[in-house]
Amino acid sequence: MEQLESTLRPVLQPITQNLPGPIRDIGISLLGNHCYKTLIHDVQLSDASCFKLAISKGLGIGIIGASAVVKIPQLLKLLNSQSAAGLSFLAYALETSSYLISLAYNARMGFPFSTYGETAFIAVQNVAIAALILQYSGKGAAAAVFVAGLAAAGYSLFSPDIIDMKTMGLLQAGAGALGVASKLPQIMTVWQQGGTGQLSAFAVFNYLFGSLSRIFTTLQEVDDKLILYGFVSGFILNAVLAIQMIYYWNSAPSKVSAPSHKLNESGRKEAIAMTTGSEQKGKSPSTRRRG
Repeated sequence: MEQLESTLRPVLQPITQNLPGPIRDIGISLLGNHCYKTLIHDVQLSDASCFKLAISKGLGIGIIGASAVVKIPQLLKLLNSQSAAGLSFLAYALETSSYLISLAYNARMGFPFSTYGETAFIAVQNVAIAALILQYSGKGAAAAVFVAGLAAAGYSLFSPDIIDMKTMGLLQAGAGALGVASKLPQIMTVWQQGGTGQLSAFAVFNYLFGSLSRIFTTLQEVDDKLILYGFVSGFILNAVLAIQMIYYWNSAPSKVSAPSHKLNESGRKEAIAMTTGSEQKGKSPSTRRRG
């Protein structure tokens, strides 16, 4: 490491010691004065604690950036297919509730945004997906009730006048359990249908690597066992989903729920065919020839 430092320092220091003010301020806000001076200004990479902090911050920013688009492929699959096959509304409802509680808890505790910011982006995308699942299952009114209920819950969670921090701690413990429970309906849905349906592989594997990275960032930056245990449990169940995704990769689901409007159209065609067949059978051969 010392040899690497001696090689890099003459090259990098003229740049790192003359960074623009805004960039320097961002670096200090992320790393703190000591680690910024050690790693960036002086290019001393041998400081293990600062080096781990820098890795943790980099992972955190990467996770937040990825979270902004992690559910977009899932949304597109839903919109293009207009089918909720392979997707569990209960799983998304539980996960969204868990993320909403965690978002409020972390924000009110004053933890660095880089350690929890993805919960905000994923929660918004989850709401859209859950609403589409209800819509394509013929429950449009329930979708509106679901969104309104989450809005009311979010207002209460962020308001100190409604929910105090002691209660928030209890809710955060419950959020960890909700996060774990949210994976079970999706795992069961995939297993029962014998396929992943409209489940997005990008989202599944992104969640797997994200939860693993969050274990590291939590150990480095957040001294809170409630949050750590939630990420560990989430990683285990995300791994199960990832294994299912690989196992059922080329398998067609045995029980696929088609959109209601497509089912109705298929039913009408089948009824017309049956009626036509019955009429043809009732006619004499000469009548059928004239027809």
